[in-house]
Amino acid sequence: MPTLNLKSQLDILVKLQAIDSEIYELKAEKEAKPQQLKEMEALFEAKKQNLASLEKNLLELQKQRKDKELELASKEESDKKLQTQLYSLKTNKEYQTMLQQIEGVKADASLIEDKILEVLDRSDKARLQIEQEKSRLKEEEKVFLEQKKKIEDRVKEIDDRMSQLEAQRKQVIPEVNPKILMQYDRILANRDGLAIVVVENNSCKGCNMFVPPQVINLIKMYERIITCEVCNRMLYTNE
Repeated sequence: MPTLNLKSQLDILVKLQAIDSEIYELKAEKEAKPQQLKEMEALFEAKKQNLASLEKNLLELQKQRKDKELELASKEESDKKLQTQLYSLKTNKEYQTMLQQIEGVKADASLIEDKILEVLDRSDKARLQIEQEKSRLKEEEKVFLEQKKKIEDRVKEIDDRMSQLEAQRKQVIPEVNPKILMQYDRILANRDGLAIVVVENNSCKGCNMFVPPQVINLIKMYERIITCEVCNRMLYTNE
């Protein structure tokens, strides 16, 4: 292969690599977007579930209050019945026994009232917490939707840019020798989208390993394509 032809081919490959590098980076960015969006949705859903849990807790407190109020009403009804029966008793012993029962019912009722007050206090705190969480969630939803739109817009930008790059690639490819293009594409697929790299300061810019002077001389002779002994990428120099 003539010297000038190979040097020209390398120049074209460098141009092609610039296109492919951007394509590779954009593909990687696009592929990461669904997971990024999934993580955002999971985080937002967890916050919604937290609100649902708080609301469920409030419902449970309301049920407890209702149950205790029914229990209190039952105790008050028992107290009334006992009070009514009190005046129909004939002996002092029966009277004293009934008084003890009434006191027991009143004590139970007092404990139930305390429990109702405790539940009311917890319910008030739960309502306040729910209102605060709803307010926070509203802001979180706004941020989430904004971030989601940014991701969707960015994906569209990536698609548009990749279409442009693919068009540019199709224009460049015909200029490359088919055998050289086949070698380039194989390395591109196996080396993270980087097939041809420059040698600077006796270093391969693909793997940063040392390139011996005799190898650099071979590159400059343009008799054949020289690849890195370590990473197998095509090498060129700017000299």
